[in-house]
Amino acid sequence: MIHIRNKKKTLQVTVEEMRNFALAYVEKYAPSKQQLKTYLLKKYLKTSLPNVKKKDVTDLIDIVLSDLEKNKFINDKFYSDSKAKSMIQRGSSINKIRNYLIGKGIDDEFIKDTVNKIQDENSDQDFFSALKICKKKRIGPARPEENRPLFYKKDISLLARNGFDFETSKKVMDIEKEDYIKMVNLL
Repeated sequence: MIHIRNKKKTLQVTVEEMRNFALAYVEKYAPSKQQLKTYLLKKYLKTSLPNVKKKDVTDLIDIVLSDLEKNKFINDKFYSDSKAKSMIQRGSSINKIRNYLIGKGIDDEFIKDTVNKIQDENSDQDFFSALKICKKKRIGPARPEENRPLFYKKDISLLARNGFDFETSKKVMDIEKEDYIKMVNLL
């Protein structure tokens, strides 16, 4: 006869497991604090331990997160700056960056610092990002000259969906082909 022992997990074992899961997740994905909290919450609500309440699990997650933050494994300021930098390189607008960071649960304070830093480095960042989008999608000034008037509305709306305001979009769309080529070569 096989004897099956009833394994009850203590809170201490749960904390150690949670810390290990968190470290593995941080190592693989470099998440924001909110993303890590959501991951751990889903992980532990799925297993639903019988002797642990949901309130206790959220308290344990907060303890693990504060420990990781104290040891600098997660840092929302760094996350905000690095994501913004990579998004700028891809041609994202400041509005798109701001909305992305809000969606990831970053504090407003860090978002404001990041956006201010971007604008201090380049006051017309959206214009250059819009040029990158034009180059990547082959729209606006990147189109052949005879097709530009036909696709004007479509191109403006594509820029709007990417978070650029109307003035910036219009400014980019009205650039002459030669000037556009010079500017893109500088990027």
